[in-house]
Amino acid sequence: MINFKPLFLILLFSFNVSVSFGQSKSKYERKIFFPDLDNYKTLLTDFHQHTVFSDGAVWPSIRVEEAIRDGLDAISLTEHLEYQPYAKDIPHPDRNRSYIVASQSAEGKNKNLEKKLIIINGQEITRSMPPGHINAIFIDDANKLLHIDDSLKGIKEANKQTAFLFWNHPAWPAQRSDGIAKLDEFHKYLIKNNLLHGIEVVNELYYSEEALQIALDNDLTIMGTSDVHGLIDWLFKVPDDNEIQDNYLPGHRPVTLVFSKDKTKKGIKDALFNGRTAVFYNELLIGKEEYINPLVKKSLTIDNISDLKLGYSEDGKSTIKKVRLKNISDAPFLLKNLNDYTFESNSDIINIEPNSTHTLSIKTSGKPFTELNFEVLNAIIGPKKYLKLNLPISK
Repeated sequence: MINFKPLFLILLFSFNVSVSFGQSKSKYERKIFFPDLDNYKTLLTDFHQHTVFSDGAVWPSIRVEEAIRDGLDAISLTEHLEYQPYAKDIPHPDRNRSYIVASQSAEGKNKNLEKKLIIINGQEITRSMPPGHINAIFIDDANKLLHIDDSLKGIKEANKQTAFLFWNHPAWPAQRSDGIAKLDEFHKYLIKNNLLHGIEVVNELYYSEEALQIALDNDLTIMGTSDVHGLIDWLFKVPDDNEIQDNYLPGHRPVTLVFSKDKTKKGIKDALFNGRTAVFYNELLIGKEEYINPLVKKSLTIDNISDLKLGYSEDGKSTIKKVRLKNISDAPFLLKNLNDYTFESNSDIINIEPNSTHTLSIKTSGKPFTELNFEVLNAIIGPKKYLKLNLPISK
């Protein structure tokens, strides 16, 4: 006698695989998206990258192409001023050359793009600790920053050019063997004299709580960058479009979200100097509460509220409320319930995936129902401190 059960299960599994992976539209895309705030545009940026004009492995046009694929608004190619391992193969007496090549590439690409890419001139002042490596962006001439004998001269020259300077990978084990970011007297001098304006709390694959605390204590702008030398896709495991499926969360580069009055170099520079940033890294949002809170509220909204209908009860009524949450961003949100009431089909930890809706069945027990309160466990506003989110229930 033939047992059809295994055959049936194989066919059923094959059908489910086909439906799940072959036909459904993915909720994940390569391009990164976050909504604008009420008074600011949310711009996606990466201000620390390398090419063959220092110790990177690609031509500047590749960085332009990668940024366009990731949906970025602005980038800077910050080559090492003092470290030029390919100088014999690619001699370039003009240290602005990487910026020039990237700008020409972007100019050609932008003609056919709705979302234009801005290229900002920058360089990396590459020194031992202290001060370590410092990026200067919005510079006029990179050649004037090169002072082999004195790193402070280069920093002062960048400030003379009204550049924005931020401290790179302050917890890098090659310069901090314990992996702990901390201020030396040199850094304190730079901060006191307004010569240093930001600090990387995220660099490449790494996040530093100590760097975040330094940023908050010293009013430094919070930065996150890829510091990429090879390919973005390889380092951050970004799949191509036909690999992205409903149940597959693609890798992405760290980006600095800049909250700018407009999409211009002037607007971006103003936002950076005024600390209007956040970082998106490894599905985490990191930044000051004053910017993380409105960003999450714009991303995650109450889409619909209804009463649970009970067709089998005497009056068809229930005190259970159905609330649909809608996430329009490319960040997931991991929520912890802070309300007095519980949920019918969820625990107190809820994961709202990117570009999705999630319905909560809330057991109100007839209590007044005016708001939802959560702790957003992947929205960091300080070391071991997470955003408290209030979502009002509109009548």
